[in-house]
Amino acid sequence: MIYPTTSLILSDLVRRFGHRPLVMMEQIREKINTVGIDSPPLNITPREPKLGLKYAAVEVPSGVRGRMALVGPLIEEAEAAIIVNEPDIAFGCMGCARTNELTKYLIRQRDIPVLEVNYPRNEDEGREFVSKIADFLKSLPQNGNSENSEEDGQ
Repeated sequence: MIYPTTSLILSDLVRRFGHRPLVMMEQIREKINTVGIDSPPLNITPREPKLGLKYAAVEVPSGVRGRMALVGPLIEEAEAAIIVNEPDIAFGCMGCARTNELTKYLIRQRDIPVLEVNYPRNEDEGREFVSKIADFLKSLPQNGNSENSEEDGQ
């Protein structure tokens, strides 16, 4: 699991080290390609509001519940997580501060390895950022070959 869940940079790093990144783009692609949704990604099925309630109460704004209907299952599937604190908006904007807080909280509640790094603000920090992520990813177990590593949830 990566946070922000829309970060293409993190997604690429995770994939390069032999793990399958769990990202929102995959969830949205599945919705778009699902038969029965007439105007994707605007329409939803009756399942999504119910799924969102699993992660956020009915009093929570509907946008949070809607996002959590996509992000929540990724958190549950994750075997490890990378959280980037205070990312630049271009790094992978999630679009909703309350969803961001809830996402990070739920990740931290899981009993999985979690790496938290600060978003780099200069070249030296950028090198250290990538190095920390690479070391973390190398420390995680892999199934041995690239086909099986797609089964890992990162």
